[in-house]
Amino acid sequence: MRKGPIVQVSGQGPVDPETGEYLFPDDVAAQTLRTLENVRAIVEASGATFDDVVMLRVYLTKRSDFPIMNDAYGEFVRKHTTSGVLPARTTVFTGLPREEMLVEIDALAVI
Repeated sequence: MRKGPIVQVSGQGPVDPETGEYLFPDDVAAQTLRTLENVRAIVEASGATFDDVVMLRVYLTKRSDFPIMNDAYGEFVRKHTTSGVLPARTTVFTGLPREEMLVEIDALAVI
């Protein structure tokens, strides 16, 4: 959703955009990377770049997955944030809409 310079990306999961298949059912690192790729693709389709992302919210099903997600997340965000100014992040532990989802991520970008 883009309104003026604001882009809000609704919660995304580890879905193959071509097939709609949920990927990596037992791998939170791979799910995190796939989900962030989906977020990045949506941000870029709106005319923004990943450098325009000011906030990411990460939803996890298990507290024990946090360190693994955090490592994958950090690797991805540092790689795709060329300005060096990393977006803010909130992490929430909750249930997710599909059993195979270990992670869901939404984003806010300002162009």
